Amino acid sequence: MENLNKERHGCVTTWLIFMIIANSITAILYLFAGDMISQNFPGEISTTTIILLGIMGIINIVFAILLLNWNKIGFWGFLVVSIAGLFINLSLGLGIGQSLLGLIGIIVLFGVLQIKKDNVSAWDNLD
Repeated sequence: MENLNKERHGCVTTWLIFMIIANSITAILYLFAGDMISQNFPGEISTTTIILLGIMGIINIVFAILLLNWNKIGFWGFLVVSIAGLFINLSLGLGIGQSLLGLIGIIVLFGVLQIKKDNVSAWDNLD
């Protein structure tokens, strides 16, 4: 039976809302200012890759909303997108260290989901 009285710590809610805002800005920049991004990128980046990165930002918004709605699939979705981002960064010629920095977000997300309210973590409340 589902616990209808689920609560999360305010920091968790704040982080998820921040992720929605940050991914919205990222998606808008990639999709509507892709030329500016490609000009400031150290290597060659195709229009297709710019669009793909914008779509990944939109997908991350969906995953953050899923987490706000207590769906654990949102976390696993973020993990998949982060791993895909790692491979995209490597294919664009970014170094392994810089590419691995993209995985810090998933580690931070997992850590934030461990914050407890009333002795129960947000992670434990996810379905």
